[in-house]
Amino acid sequence: MTDLPQGFTVHVANMGVKDDTNDLMVLHCDTAATTAAVFTQSRFAGPSIHVSRQHLDASPTARAVAIISKNANVATGETGDANAKEITELIATAIGADSTDIVIGSTGVIGVQYPMDNIRSHLTQLQLPFTERSAEPAAAAIMTTDTHPKIAAATAESATVVGIAKGVGMIEPDMATMIAVIATDAEISPNNLNQIFRRVVNHTFNALSVDTDTSTSDMAVVLASGQAGPVDETQLEAALSEVCLNLTRQLAADGEGAETLVVVNVTSARDEQQARQVAKAIVNSPLVKTAIHGRDPNWGRVAMAIGKINDADIDQNNVTIKFGNQEVYPNPATPAALNELETYLASDEVHITADLDIADGSFTAYGCDLTAGYVRINADYTT
Repeated sequence: MTDLPQGFTVHVANMGVKDDTNDLMVLHCDTAATTAAVFTQSRFAGPSIHVSRQHLDASPTARAVAIISKNANVATGETGDANAKEITELIATAIGADSTDIVIGSTGVIGVQYPMDNIRSHLTQLQLPFTERSAEPAAAAIMTTDTHPKIAAATAESATVVGIAKGVGMIEPDMATMIAVIATDAEISPNNLNQIFRRVVNHTFNALSVDTDTSTSDMAVVLASGQAGPVDETQLEAALSEVCLNLTRQLAADGEGAETLVVVNVTSARDEQQARQVAKAIVNSPLVKTAIHGRDPNWGRVAMAIGKINDADIDQNNVTIKFGNQEVYPNPATPAALNELETYLASDEVHITADLDIADGSFTAYGCDLTAGYVRINADYTT
């Protein structure tokens, strides 16, 4: 079991949102935790996103993060807005805080109102102390179509960093198309935490894609209780990066119906922005994703994905493409090497490298193969 950092406890429960699985997770901090967050940029963002943005704009601290799963509370009009605000007020009353001290997230079906009678019944009885200190129940409670809970941990001097995440579909972050909650007991200023977290997110959660679809309601949030005292911030950033990258890889590997984690490395690009664009084009290509699922070393699909960027600095005569360590373009693989690549593509993790031979920009994107299971899960999502 993975213990939460000092100062944090968690409450999980089934409020009757759907079925009989836990659908509520409340992460509580004994004190006002320094908090930073990044949110989806969707124009259909739900009330949870709007409320949480307003609360963190008012003050960069929080006493609790509440995640409701199985219902996104998106496109629910004024009623949905009022319900999200009421939930923060009910939780605030339960823990002796102000409603602006609560960050709320919600994930699940769009366009369905919360069963507020059930939610009120549970939250009006909620009270401290929370006794659970393990991350496992928290990670399980926020799942929707995930096949398993996602947890990662690291240390930075005396401080611990623990993260949980959910999300296996509707993932193409414009920050952030999943939900991640990170807790640490390090002491750090709001401004420094915000800057560090945004750098970390840029190379982890924002390097993730399952199906090119940006969600309406998801976010990544980090809370620092400060109870372990100040630590070297370079080490703290490294620990946050380790946790978030671990979660990113878990999310990609558990993509809906996925069987293979796909890691795309773009090197020698003009700059990071170009490398990111090319890496995302490759990892998002349905033809590349299905080729990997079919164990077909069809490097022409990778070349197609690079070429569709239509960037004048990309010269096909200078590009090198590899599957794993095997070059396939411009020097074609031998028949024997292609047979070996079929075996390689059957691995749990497949790496594709594209070297653009322009400058020193680089970026790594994370995704998965595309299977019939993805179609089946999403075809039956609400029925």
